[in-house]
Amino acid sequence: MSKVKIIKIAKKIKKAINLTAGAEFTPYVCPARRVDFVKTTERVCAMTFDDGPTKLTLQNENVSLTEALINILNKHNAKGTFDVIGTTENNYPDIEGKLSTPSWSGVKFDHYPCFNKDTMAGTENCPDIIKKIIDSGHQITNHTYSHVLYGKKNIIYSKRHHYKTYNEAKDDLLKLDRLLLDKHGYKMTFSRPPHYVDKMADGLNVYDMYSETGYGYLGASFDGAGWLPCETYEKEIDAMVLPLKKALEINPDALCGQIIFQKDGFNMALRAPVVDGLDKQLNLLDKYGYKVITVNELIERFPFSDVGNNDEDFELFKNVSKKYNIVYTDNTVRPDKIMTRGELAMMICPKNIAVNERISLILNKKKKVGICPTKHPYSTAYNYMIEKGYFSANDGFLPNAHVTFADLKLLKNTFDTTKLSKDKLTRRNVFKSIK
Repeated sequence: MSKVKIIKIAKKIKKAINLTAGAEFTPYVCPARRVDFVKTTERVCAMTFDDGPTKLTLQNENVSLTEALINILNKHNAKGTFDVIGTTENNYPDIEGKLSTPSWSGVKFDHYPCFNKDTMAGTENCPDIIKKIIDSGHQITNHTYSHVLYGKKNIIYSKRHHYKTYNEAKDDLLKLDRLLLDKHGYKMTFSRPPHYVDKMADGLNVYDMYSETGYGYLGASFDGAGWLPCETYEKEIDAMVLPLKKALEINPDALCGQIIFQKDGFNMALRAPVVDGLDKQLNLLDKYGYKVITVNELIERFPFSDVGNNDEDFELFKNVSKKYNIVYTDNTVRPDKIMTRGELAMMICPKNIAVNERISLILNKKKKVGICPTKHPYSTAYNYMIEKGYFSANDGFLPNAHVTFADLKLLKNTFDTTKLSKDKLTRRNVFKSIK
């Protein structure tokens, strides 16, 4: 079995584990949500590039790899989303791994653009390229300062160093945030965790951190594949282009609202097929009438993964979500689901209590807030509702219980219950009754 197949199988196993791991991975209402794709009938998509920028020049070229990507995007009037790092030059001591394996850039840490050439990549070392990305109208997102794992990863990267505390990981995220703000006047709004590790130390996760720091979770739905090694450079380009071509041939709308994953740098074989492959991918998207836009624009126009611009009440949900916390961690609205007490609590409770207070309690090893276990994502929000007299402590902690007409009637400043049927308290109908 080839190394590439082993990597792909490992990724499928990880995905299956995440889907069956229980409550920890069950979507819940949260200020931060993971956006892998959005629902839309328009032929728009986003293209993301991880691990750059890099000033390393390509063979027989006068421009850096990242600048080559910028030039190709500009040629196609496309807007990319560059998921940048700060620098990996401090990620030593380490040992260089074998080419064409996940440890190609380091055993304990990642090193970009490659081992012992860290000063050739990252926001710290490439300020002129960062400026060019911004000046060209592309988006920049936060792939962390040091590209160190947020938590332990048993599959593929089991030997990797990871942060031992929540605050270590948060400090690294905010270090890059400050760097872009201070040196470039640029505020990032999305972040992708290194190697998609969500579980963190101290009983917290990446949704907690992104909620606290105001970030959205940058996911992806279509693998551009340029990061994987093949037998030859030509086959690596084919691996980038042929799946996209096949998908569009089967269904010309297959990429509507999708977020494509790419790499701004070398693949595991120390080659950069992304440059030639990107041009061919964009030629295909142009042929089918697609517009490549930034993730920010994609989300602004089409915020949800289950409700699109042609769906009933799309504008209602869009407007309500700007004022209230109503969206699940998987970026869904689930409008026809009966609203629960926990969801109502997250909608009404101020963020500093629902998020910041809960994180503080967990870090201080408090097991309960009132009658609510702090490990539950709705704990402090639910306790807030009890303290305000909207829920009764005598009922116990019932975050999954359906909202009642009486619950909503108590919130008379928020809801007009004359617009509600007592028997149909779906999320859609509750949102329609907001004053």
